[in-house]
Amino acid sequence: MEKRSFLLEIGCEEIPDKQLLIAFESIKTSFACFLQNANLECSDYKISGTPRRLFLSVEDLDEKQADQSVLKTGPSINIAYKPDGTLSPAGLGFLKKIGVTAEQAITLDTEKGSFLAVQFEQAGQDTLSLLSTWIPSMITQIPFGKKMIWHKADFSFSRPLRWLLMLWDGVPQTVDFFGLSSGEVSHGNRYLGLDAALEIKATIGSSVEKYYLKTLREAKVIADADERRSLILDQLAHVFDGTGFSVIEDLRLVDTVCNLVEYPTAVVGEFEARFLALPEKIIISTISQNQKYFSVKDCQGALTNKFVFISNGDPKFSSLITRGNEKVVNARLADALWYYNEDTKQPLESYTARLGDVVFQAKLGTMADKTSRIVKLCGLITQYLNTDAIETEKVMRCATLCKADLVTTMLGEKEFTKLQGYIGKQYAIASGEDLQVASGIYEHYMPRGSADELPETLCGSIVAIADKMDSVAGIIGIGMMPTGSGDPFALRRAANGIVQIISARKWDVDLFALADSALSLVGDQCQTDPIAKQNLHSFMEQRVVALLKQQGIAYDIIESVMHIDKSHINDLENRALALQNLKNHEDFIRLVIGFKRVANIIADTKEFPPLKVSLLLEQAEITLHELLLKLHEQIDTALQYKDYSIALSHLIDYGKAIDDFFDAVLVNCEDAITRINRHALLWDVKQEFLRVADLSQIVTNSEI
Repeated sequence: MEKRSFLLEIGCEEIPDKQLLIAFESIKTSFACFLQNANLECSDYKISGTPRRLFLSVEDLDEKQADQSVLKTGPSINIAYKPDGTLSPAGLGFLKKIGVTAEQAITLDTEKGSFLAVQFEQAGQDTLSLLSTWIPSMITQIPFGKKMIWHKADFSFSRPLRWLLMLWDGVPQTVDFFGLSSGEVSHGNRYLGLDAALEIKATIGSSVEKYYLKTLREAKVIADADERRSLILDQLAHVFDGTGFSVIEDLRLVDTVCNLVEYPTAVVGEFEARFLALPEKIIISTISQNQKYFSVKDCQGALTNKFVFISNGDPKFSSLITRGNEKVVNARLADALWYYNEDTKQPLESYTARLGDVVFQAKLGTMADKTSRIVKLCGLITQYLNTDAIETEKVMRCATLCKADLVTTMLGEKEFTKLQGYIGKQYAIASGEDLQVASGIYEHYMPRGSADELPETLCGSIVAIADKMDSVAGIIGIGMMPTGSGDPFALRRAANGIVQIISARKWDVDLFALADSALSLVGDQCQTDPIAKQNLHSFMEQRVVALLKQQGIAYDIIESVMHIDKSHINDLENRALALQNLKNHEDFIRLVIGFKRVANIIADTKEFPPLKVSLLLEQAEITLHELLLKLHEQIDTALQYKDYSIALSHLIDYGKAIDDFFDAVLVNCEDAITRINRHALLWDVKQEFLRVADLSQIVTNSEI
């Protein structure tokens, strides 16, 4: 079958960077489905683009679908034919629908009976014809977050469409789409002129790289996003060669600016040195988040007053472009410096009085109410941890001030909302607060995500747990349980942070008691959901399980320890890890098999009377009981010291007695009294094991 190349370019006004990624993914998914549904193959395809164009290039695409042998089954013979042997209306209707004559009909015998059928060769459709139908559908179905209507009311897109380019093996093809007609015309970089048409000439068999990307590159457009990103990284790496300066790495910003430009040029600018008096992150936030520029450090790692921006303009006018960008950056930093100077005229503590004006959640009150609950929870946590008076005082001070920066001018103007906590730390330092308290204000928002660091200070760790637990208990308490598709208050992230901090700190904190205390404080504020406690415990248990999974602990190991006290995370971790270390040992596997026999034999027994030692007849069952008494003492000692490896070793040693018991004793004997007593013995054995782990949950290789 002949192979062809295909190129589609959708030209438009500048698409926002995040919407551009949505378009790439949508086209990729749609084209993959097109190939599958049309039963077509190609050697390779690529979807990429710039803010002003989306393109799909395909190499070695089937010229047409393969012919297929088709069997169509119609009504049963009894329905398809009249008694006189002629076709009934049902039979004639089936043949007419297929488009064949009566002579082409056959009888198909199956297990379900005989049916009227037609078998014929169906010619494959031309791929180009199929593409012409698919393209309009694909374009209209791109799920942009926001769309514009500018030409006709029945079509919308992220930005106005300007041109369509469609080449089949280098030959222009026509597709009409809402007033646009495709051809071989594209456009170069905007600064070369919006009306300057760019013909994409191709020779038959030439690759997209040779005739499309190369032509656009000459017109100052790097159409392939991967190539553009590599170029940006290279320019950033070498823009300060030989000077001692370097660009502060920000790969997320690289991704953003990659989708803001068509022909990147790294240009160096400077802001006024007086703005270096601002806290470092305020400067970096102004430059990167607001302006999408890169900050610069010197050879000692100190922030400088230089910045680098990725220009999309004519490199010949970079100096003029630089002056404009410097003017904007200086103006923004001047605002930030004014906010900072105004805010620090009074101590951070003075802002706490204004927290009553900020609503946290309608039912849960203001940020002042939330702060009060956080302070009380911190008091409980310090009691759990038995912190000394000085440490406790710092924690309570940090809890009192942790939300104060939310009502400062710096954050109130919505310019630096992502710096909450950091602003609080800087203002706390400026107010003369203890450094541990100041750091805790910043750290109490940690971790902000799965890849974020945990708090380093005691203040930050305790206040972070209290703040997050208040949010989780509060939102669940008023009946707003997160769903699979909705978690507007990021409760999963908050709860994950709680268990991660407790785990990392190896704190002996009763997780569910703390959750209950938080819920009780919420109950003092408002009416809580009747099943709030149940939902809260279930939610936190899920986060504990997720934590164990993240540590590489197998699911069956987790199941084997979750019946024990789930409120002490480190205890669960230690049990699970001790089991994990033994899981593949032969003697442990034998123990698991033996325990499962114990559990299975008594699985259907409803009641277990107390064991009567006098009814133990066989030496193996007498030995099993005597060693069980010794095992109980050994497990007591091991659990007292929380040494689960020792506890498991005692269970393994006891495993031989279980094996000997089953080899020598018939548990389900005919004598009912003896049988019931042996069940009672096995019940006692099972209960002893469950003090350490439920080994019946362990999956052995023979069960996989």
